[in-house]
Parts: sequence; C-alpha cells; structure tokens
Amino acid sequence: MERTMLKSKIHMATLTGTELYYTGSICIDQNLLDAADILDGEQVHVVNLNNGERLVTYAISGKRGTGIVELNGPAARLGMVGDKVIIITYAQMSEAEAHANKPKIVHVTEKNKVRKK
Repeated sequence: MERTMLKSKIHMATLTGTELYYTGSICIDQNLLDAADILDGEQVHVVNLNNGERLVTYAISGKRGTGIVELNGPAARLGMVGDKVIIITYAQMSEAEAHANKPKIVHVTEKNKVRKK
C-alpha cells in the first residue's frame, strides 16, 4: 500500500502579484522552491488564508531573491496581492517511507524570505 504524505510546504507566503492573461500556474522565488524542495513544474496545492480558496496547479521558478509569489492564469482570480497563502506538495510513499517521512516546512517573512530558525 502507498500513502499520500506531506512532502513540503511554504507556510504563510504573501502574494506579490496576479497575472490573469498568462498560461497558468504559480510563480515562486527560486530560493523558496529550493528551501521547500519543490521543482519547476511540480504539482502544488495552494491554500489562500484570506478567502479560503484552494487550487491545484504547478510551480514555475521565479527570479531568485525577489520574493515573488504570483498567481497566474485562471488562478489569478483566486487571490489578491497581500493575501497569505500556504503552498503544499505531497508525495506517494510506501508504508516504511511514510513512517520515516520528515516534511520540509519553510516559514517565510512578510517579504517572502526564508525565516531563519
């Protein structure tokens, strides 16, 4: 049996932009993607704390160090600049992998920089 487990999350990121007329996705600062072990093109779930919207899309690498977190395409209708979001990835794991799983949780500052622990 395989289980779907939390792989990583970027917690409380701030939306910095929306671009409706784009092919779709969420653009995320490459530093945040690296910290959360999220690949360019990887499926992500986005939860908007301000309005309760949830969506599934894919990550696009944004310019490193910019703090960009931007909803694109139809997803742009699901958030506004300044909204707080949680970006989540999951992975399929065997029973043993699931029990040993240590998800990467990345907390960020108001400017979407990795918060130092």
